Amino acid sequence: MSKDYVTKRGGAYRITNNRVSLDSVVYAWMGGLSPEGIVDSYPALTLEQVHGALAFYLANQEEIDDYLRRGEAEFDELRQKLSKQLQQTKPLLYQKLMAHKQQKLTLPP
Repeated sequence: MSKDYVTKRGGAYRITNNRVSLDSVVYAWMGGLSPEGIVDSYPALTLEQVHGALAFYLANQEEIDDYLRRGEAEFDELRQKLSKQLQQTKPLLYQKLMAHKQQKLTLPP
């Protein structure tokens, strides 16, 4: 008997019977979290679900990597659009945010 650990709903991959996205699990794992660490970060998941989701990812890695790249590109496009909109509609706020961002980049860790 096999279990489905990942389902695709509305164009997004989710852990079956859960609101946690496959993206969240994969990015956490790629970031160095162990399956146990992912369960600690997402208490709605069981260790079995995390292992199942990672097995799904590895079995479909090319497709999921393409899906993740498209999501990153869409996010970047939206971020740029909103940044331009903020720059045009609230230039002082935009300048303050950019100054703060630059300050964070120049501070030592």
